[in-house]
Amino acid sequence: MSNQTEETKKKPTHSSDRINSSDRNIKLKYQEKEKSFDWTKYETHLNNEIKEERKKWEKIYEETLPDIHELEIYKGIVTNIMDNHVIVDIGFKAEGSIPIREFKENLNFEVGSNMEVMIVKMDYKGQCILSYQKAKTLRNWQKINQAYTKEEVILGYVAARTKGGLIVEIFEIECFLPGSHINVKPVRDYDTYVGKTMEVKVVKINKKTKNVVVSHKVLIERDIEEQRKEMISKLDKGQVLEGKIKNILPYGAFVDLGGVDALLHITDMSWHHINHPTEVVQLEQELKFVVLGVDKDKNRVQLGLKQLLPHPWNSLDEKLKVGSKVKGKVSVLADYGAFVEIIPGVEALLHISEMSWSSDLSSTQDFVQIGDELEAIILTIDRQERKMSLSIKQLTSDPWINIHNKYPIGSKHMGLIRKFTNFGVFLELEKGISGIIYTKDLSWIKKIKHPSEFCNINDQLEVIILFLDFQTRKLNLGHKQLTENPWDKYEKIYYVGSIHNGMIENLLDKGASIQFSDQEIEAFAPLRSLEKKDGSILKKGEKINFKVVDLNKETKKIVVSHTAIYRDRDQKKEKRIRNRKFEKSTLGDIVGLAKLKEKIEKEKK
Repeated sequence: MSNQTEETKKKPTHSSDRINSSDRNIKLKYQEKEKSFDWTKYETHLNNEIKEERKKWEKIYEETLPDIHELEIYKGIVTNIMDNHVIVDIGFKAEGSIPIREFKENLNFEVGSNMEVMIVKMDYKGQCILSYQKAKTLRNWQKINQAYTKEEVILGYVAARTKGGLIVEIFEIECFLPGSHINVKPVRDYDTYVGKTMEVKVVKINKKTKNVVVSHKVLIERDIEEQRKEMISKLDKGQVLEGKIKNILPYGAFVDLGGVDALLHITDMSWHHINHPTEVVQLEQELKFVVLGVDKDKNRVQLGLKQLLPHPWNSLDEKLKVGSKVKGKVSVLADYGAFVEIIPGVEALLHISEMSWSSDLSSTQDFVQIGDELEAIILTIDRQERKMSLSIKQLTSDPWINIHNKYPIGSKHMGLIRKFTNFGVFLELEKGISGIIYTKDLSWIKKIKHPSEFCNINDQLEVIILFLDFQTRKLNLGHKQLTENPWDKYEKIYYVGSIHNGMIENLLDKGASIQFSDQEIEAFAPLRSLEKKDGSILKKGEKINFKVVDLNKETKKIVVSHTAIYRDRDQKKEKRIRNRKFEKSTLGDIVGLAKLKEKIEKEKK
């Protein structure tokens, strides 16, 4: 073998090989010249008309060139069907193959059939890789998006049930139908829908996750709403209809009129006052109702039940007039008064200002409660408007007439405590006449934060008339004014600088309260003033002398100090010593000056 290879190496080159190599060299030189050739310079000899004509034909030529893009759908014609592939001509002088498995045994086509395909990719040889399924899926997604945008109704096939709903196939795409969107009523058995077709509407599309949510419920609601509008359009005020109580709420009930829900308000159930609708109607109860109002824009209907019965005002005694006395029961309480039921269905207003001659009523509950039976006099009555107002205080004469003669300023009286307020107490002198005692007028000595610290409700208390105004019906009372102001006496006894024996009654954070043994008066000692001369601090229950350092008659405040007693003594003692030293040094200076004067006079002589 080695000999043969050496012989072949020594074998001379064939002439055809030399010719091919020379052709290649010529071709390379030609390509280099073609690259360096400037066509624009070559075309300079052409005139403008030729150039324009050339551009025109170039444009026409470019428009005939195929413009093919990947991942787009094109229409094609089946040109050949093989065992593993289907050849499709998409035009542009281009053909592509599709794997036979993409058709999933659905070979309902033949050579010459039209077919939509997607160009998946164009390889380096210019061949097209096509897909039938991807074109079909994309087209189906476009259909679903179009149905969602146009709110179209689509027929879907329920393929299976899943957790929380159903799987519905639409355009061969699996969509989710939630259980709450199957029907307007709750659905318990989802299996009854599997294998059936159902009209649905696309309500949500998630383009990222390729999830589609559909609903059958919205179609039912739409049909119901259309039927509701049609029925409401035929309703008029005053019509009497049969209906069934569908739902009961604290403010009324909803009535099913056969596809239309209407409201029956609690005030339209009965002529007399009721606290809850269940006093008149029950669930599933079938009754006749009258149409009170129809709002066709908002599709609302209001019904009445009591309007089918005679109005109670028609049975009210014709003899009743202004000034007549009536009896009734309190049915409703309000901030401004109470409603009294004269007969079932006829209520009259008892205003708070007509409950009592007294002006101390701050709320209706101070005078009446629901269920109270009372007698009143008719103030106003309007049978057409069906309104009536009552008064209780008009049953008796006004006790405030000639009140100045009965309760002159400065007179003393006994009264009953009826009510506490933050600023004082209301005391009833007699029925219809009440006055106020402000907290500051209860006691000269005690510091009262709330009246309950001084007295109790229903206690009897002696008072004195301080102020009286018939026009505004104001009566100011006082209790402490029954005795002289002890502070007139205290300011003479407990003057600033006076010393008194007292007991530490209570220790506080900032000091102590001091009780003097001879009087019902308390003083306050600051914490720094409780130090003894030996440095110890006074304790609770300890008796010792205190010095008054401040007294305020208006605020009822006395400030005392134990420390001030011995500190003042020490300061006085030091002052006396200083004065004594000053006096001694002054006499010595005088004697020395006298001797110096005598010496000077002798020297002069």
